[in-house]
Amino acid sequence: MVKVEIVDEKESNSPYASGSSAASSSSESLSSVDSELASNETVFDRLVALVDIVPPTTRHKISSRIASTGSFLKTTGKVVGNIVWIVTTSALLVGLPLAVSLEDEAKVVAQEKEAQEQQAGQQMLSSGLYPTPTSSSPKPLVPPGF
Repeated sequence: MVKVEIVDEKESNSPYASGSSAASSSSESLSSVDSELASNETVFDRLVALVDIVPPTTRHKISSRIASTGSFLKTTGKVVGNIVWIVTTSALLVGLPLAVSLEDEAKVVAQEKEAQEQQAGQQMLSSGLYPTPTSSSPKPLVPPGF
């Protein structure tokens, strides 16, 4: 699986090879190698490389937990959606006609009350509480003091 190869450090241009000024050149060369790796490697490549680090049993546990959580969320979403659908359609099919009939009933009650008030007003006028003008013989206008 892993191939080991012996590399002669004196002949190669490796950044890890020790030279005359090892302290200053090693930090410069390591930073250049790091930037080259960072630009060539993507996040997906790093995640794929983690597969070898995590043991298969742990990967299986993680995968099963994610799958069960997704299944639970899907089932919960369906149940909540069905409940919301039932409540909304019930409100529209029962509540709306009920509200309209209650409004019509309120209009009928208001009309009956108005009719009773009109009848009471007519009875008051006809019973004589308010004097009605008589047209028998008009009296002549007399100035005061005569």
